[in-house]
Amino acid sequence: MNAVIALTDVLRDPRVWRGSADAVVLATEPTGYAALDAVLPGHGWPKHALSEILFEADGIGELGLILPTLARLTQTERAVVLVGSPYLPYPLALAAQGINLRHLHLIDATGREALWASEQCLRSGACAAVVCWPLQANERALRRLQVAAESGHALGFVFRASSAARNPSPAPLRLQLALHASGTTLNILKCRGGRVPTQVLSLRSARRA
Repeated sequence: MNAVIALTDVLRDPRVWRGSADAVVLATEPTGYAALDAVLPGHGWPKHALSEILFEADGIGELGLILPTLARLTQTERAVVLVGSPYLPYPLALAAQGINLRHLHLIDATGREALWASEQCLRSGACAAVVCWPLQANERALRRLQVAAESGHALGFVFRASSAARNPSPAPLRLQLALHASGTTLNILKCRGGRVPTQVLSLRSARRA
């Protein structure tokens, strides 16, 4: 016969999510975009977790979405690592956005090597944030990154094509950027700790506070 486990013992397990709003206190990092913070649970990027950003085409604002956060982290002398960037970052442009280049590191890798490098950086405990562009990443690979971000207490950002939206993901936060005639819009597909907001934000109007 299976042992009977008291409900109170089950609820003490930190892995059990409790629906009461009072019981959920999310640790977050402000995005730098007032309108986005206003609709996200905890009002920012979930700390020690993976945030997935899906986008339709290069250059529609995907990197700009996280630059305020990366700038703030590097200005406090915390390490930020970019893994597998599809383009060579332009130092002067990043510096103009407030990035302290002394604390920004680049890793040139693709495919499995990019996933491996991202996981090691996230898990190291030495990086405040790790940004990666895996060309292909299945649910298992993303789960490894999520676990690494938790154990290394780092922010993880993964950029992927919008077509990945139809696949499941363990990332606590999933955002999707789309290009329209009026500009780039931002839609929240998934967020841990609260209901998924229904409104679609204009990236331009959501600009930093």
